[in-house]
Amino acid sequence: MLVTAVSFIFVLGILIFIHELGHFLVAKRVGIRVERFSLGFPPNIFSRKWGETTYSIGVIPLGGYVKMAGEHPHEEVTGSPDEFMSRSVGQRAAVIFAGPFMNYVLSIVLLMGIFFFTGRAIFDQERVVVGEVVEDSPAHRAGLQVDDVIVAVNGESVSRFDSARVRINAVVADDLDLTWVRNTDTLRATITTVTEEIPNLDGGIDTVGIIGFSQKVLRYERYSFTESIRHGFLTAHVIVWETVKFIKKVLAGQVSAKMIGGPIFIAQQSGKEAKKGASNLLFFMALLSVNLAVLNVLPIPILDGGHLVFLGLEKLKGSPLSVRARMVAQQIGLVILLGLILVVTYNDILRWIRGI
Repeated sequence: MLVTAVSFIFVLGILIFIHELGHFLVAKRVGIRVERFSLGFPPNIFSRKWGETTYSIGVIPLGGYVKMAGEHPHEEVTGSPDEFMSRSVGQRAAVIFAGPFMNYVLSIVLLMGIFFFTGRAIFDQERVVVGEVVEDSPAHRAGLQVDDVIVAVNGESVSRFDSARVRINAVVADDLDLTWVRNTDTLRATITTVTEEIPNLDGGIDTVGIIGFSQKVLRYERYSFTESIRHGFLTAHVIVWETVKFIKKVLAGQVSAKMIGGPIFIAQQSGKEAKKGASNLLFFMALLSVNLAVLNVLPIPILDGGHLVFLGLEKLKGSPLSVRARMVAQQIGLVILLGLILVVTYNDILRWIRGI
């Protein structure tokens, strides 16, 4: 529980800080007065003013914000050069875009670090070599050990981990015959699988059989610095593309919205990845960082993408949208955002109840 809580705060804290830092740095660069830089939401556990900006940390770690002078439609605009609305459309667009862009950059940096310091896991492609065996699992009770080589499931020979996994998953709460080799000995056992529930793309739950072991990592192949940069960029772009495809499928109804996770899912997954090691947690953070970047540029009022749409319309129109139009749009965006929060929270609670 403690590992989950600490991992969740660490992951979310870094992602929010980097996002808001992007807005903050570019706003200061173009001469906009930043009134508040906040991580989390009130009540505050820390608040101090340095220069023209109040820096604070809220007790609710589910977001953050950078408050710029004259930013909100209901604020009185004096025309001061350090107000948000006094800067050019291009400068304001740069301030808005800087948040998601920094999350994108963070993802690349994290992936580069993983490739350089840890490398890529190399598995045996010709044998099913056992890695970790979960204590008190069916595999453990049957006597399966690390470095054993599984050669057959229900009499069918297997030479790749994926093949073995598919055959085992297909046997739900029933007996299967497992054959493995240890040194020069061939061993056999009848093992009763336990069930595990996993979400599918239709928003439902698939029940599969498992026996409780993982594939052994033979070694980690580290990349040179230049190779790490290239693979970091490529992997980040693949994640961006997969995220965009997933969103399109959800909007088209090809994938259920029940697949979307929220804060509870992030907390649970952060704890799981932290227990696997630092590189797993950092990869999960890179994945979330890309997701945050993509979601923030969606053209929904109240999100960064919505503000960029306002600025695009202002550029075409030659003047800002009316205060009323911006306030109505932001209220609509707030309703959409609250609806999304309710959906992901509902999904999270269902997953938590089902233990997945």
